[in-house]
Amino acid sequence: MPTEPPYLRIAAELRRRIASGELAPGARVPSIRAVVREWGVAMATATKALAVLRAEGLVRAVPGVGTVVADRASPLAAAGDGPALNRARIVRTAVELADAEGLPSVSMRRVATILATSTMALYRHVPGKAELVRLMSEEALGERPLGPVPQHWRTGLELAARWLRAVYGRHPWMARAMASFTRPTASPHAMRYTEWVLRALKGTGLPPHAMLHIHLTLFAYVQGLAQAADLEAQARQDTGLSDEEWMARNEPQFEAVSTGGHFQVLHTLFEHDDFELDLDVLFEFGLGRTLDGIAVMIGETSA
Repeated sequence: MPTEPPYLRIAAELRRRIASGELAPGARVPSIRAVVREWGVAMATATKALAVLRAEGLVRAVPGVGTVVADRASPLAAAGDGPALNRARIVRTAVELADAEGLPSVSMRRVATILATSTMALYRHVPGKAELVRLMSEEALGERPLGPVPQHWRTGLELAARWLRAVYGRHPWMARAMASFTRPTASPHAMRYTEWVLRALKGTGLPPHAMLHIHLTLFAYVQGLAQAADLEAQARQDTGLSDEEWMARNEPQFEAVSTGGHFQVLHTLFEHDDFELDLDVLFEFGLGRTLDGIAVMIGETSA
């Protein structure tokens, strides 16, 4: 009698947990890595198990959260039963996968598994992963337009920085996809963003090179915080620990280092003030100070 494939046994167990209410609607389903650890299987097997549940409409991808129990079939869950395969459908599926599990989870084989098709079928529409990631970035950047350029440069740069951060907030993997400055993505939407920022600076009197450096500095600032947020989200998914739980577990080590007498100023600061790092507060602080510096440049140029 043939033995049932491991991925079907895993899917059956997760299906049982969903049916019994152990995994309620909206609850996070074990990630690929969690399935690998719990069942001792390869990542390909874990991928197939979750793909079965997606195809059945039992789970769906939630950006920045992961795969959760679905109330109803989602576009990703129903991908295998959807319309004919085309580039747009492949890109949308890859974006949803990256939103749920991060950019490293995206591969041509994984996307093909979700779409219930062969990897070779994908290559007829997208030549490879590099192009797929470029198309994913283009899709994400084109979701919501920036709108008209404000008259004042500072208002424009604030709007541009917050708009870009919002893109990364909806799609945390974008920080990694757009990470290279010397080898930028050939994206019309990314170039439109650059053009928009340069137009905001056009009337300041700054030389072209300074305008480009301001654009790249702001981009790098938003990019850096977005990458930090992406890494933290990935760590939460990998460890299953919240930021507070992780800090509580590691606090004794930090305490031992800080009380050794080598970091007196740092220890004094934390001794009298319960500092809590908030990336939103840090973003606003850094953006404000950066724009203050640019204002000085513009004042010097205009003098």
